[in-house]
Amino acid sequence: MKCPFCTELENKVIDSRLSNQGAVIRRRRECLSCTRRFTTYERVEEILPMVVKKDGRRETFDRAKVIAGLKLACQKRPVSAEQIDTVVDGIERKLQELGEKEIPSSVIGENVMRELARLDEVAYVRFASVYRSFKDLGEFMSELKELIHERREKK
Repeated sequence: MKCPFCTELENKVIDSRLSNQGAVIRRRRECLSCTRRFTTYERVEEILPMVVKKDGRRETFDRAKVIAGLKLACQKRPVSAEQIDTVVDGIERKLQELGEKEIPSSVIGENVMRELARLDEVAYVRFASVYRSFKDLGEFMSELKELIHERREKK
């Protein structure tokens, strides 16, 4: 593992812990060259389906893209990085359970929206406004009314 500070390859593991219900191993490392410490995460590489974009292009599922979208929607909201990771883990698990070789990007987007609606309503509205590309204020208000209606039904 390359040190992120000095790029040397030689380091030692100081501590290892299971994380995320045993799905991830967190390792604390110390560079043998610069003696600085850094953390790495090890997880099983899972075979995920190819994502079919709206324009027909295909690309591999990119966990970092989903995390970036969630972080943007949750900016300045009471949502932790751990909660975001948990959401992405759940989405990855659902994609694997589908057993498909290809999956439309809309399936991922809808899963993200569903999880955000449960996690933080403001983050949900932020994500939905970009994801659904509302054409006017009327579409945006319609989405908000639906959210309010669902919220009232739950109470």
